[in-house]
Amino acid sequence: MANGLDQTLPYTDISLSDILFAIIILIIGYLVARMLTGLFSKGLKKTKLPELVVEFLTRFLSSLLYVIVILAVLSVFVNMSAVVLGLSAVIGLILGFGMQDTLTNIGAGLWIAALRPIDKNEYVEVNGSSGTVSAVGIMATELLTPDNKIITIPNSLVWGSPIVNATRMPTRRVDVNVGISYSTDLDRAIEIALYVMKGNQSVLNEPAPAVVTTELADSSVNLQLRAWVKTADYWAVKGDLTNNIFKTYNEQGIEIPFPQLDVHLTKE
Repeated sequence: MANGLDQTLPYTDISLSDILFAIIILIIGYLVARMLTGLFSKGLKKTKLPELVVEFLTRFLSSLLYVIVILAVLSVFVNMSAVVLGLSAVIGLILGFGMQDTLTNIGAGLWIAALRPIDKNEYVEVNGSSGTVSAVGIMATELLTPDNKIITIPNSLVWGSPIVNATRMPTRRVDVNVGISYSTDLDRAIEIALYVMKGNQSVLNEPAPAVVTTELADSSVNLQLRAWVKTADYWAVKGDLTNNIFKTYNEQGIEIPFPQLDVHLTKE
């Protein structure tokens, strides 16, 4: 009976030559996989495909080739039919316990790469996180935050969530909110705000800058400065307008009120 069991085992006697042969296959397979991946990437870059699509397809091919190399190494030690049978069993088990999420992420990654709701180097907000798109991999998307942190989001969440893309369009509107006192001449305050915006060389003439009254708050009349700029100039202009409207209002005697609380104490 022991002999019968031995005949069915898929494993062979492992010799030093087998180990050396496996190492050679691993090294050569690794080098060949890298070479093919590099050639594939260079070929795709010559096409008009977006950089994000090229990167995604390159990663996908690289992962596939490495799996093939690993199977080739295993075949040195294990009967290949047994490997295939074992992998089939493992794959079936994984499919039953969560492979659906993996396949969903891969599928979502393909849709992201193909339809490009986000692209590399764009600043986006996805699933509550914001950052510059640094990569879209097979399983997840990476965002780089302004303070240099990496956020990794599964592709299924990226594809299944609303995406706010802040840099896709060539122009954006800068909104700067400021409050003025109820005793202030409203027309003069608006005129000064327009002067501040038109004095900024990065503010576009079309659409023209505008000032609107947004709210009659408890202690202030709230204004909003609206200026259109090139997307690349957005943050610089927002900072400049915020600083300049504060300085100019102070210079021109326009009061910017702040909440105050009056407390009256009485003696009993």
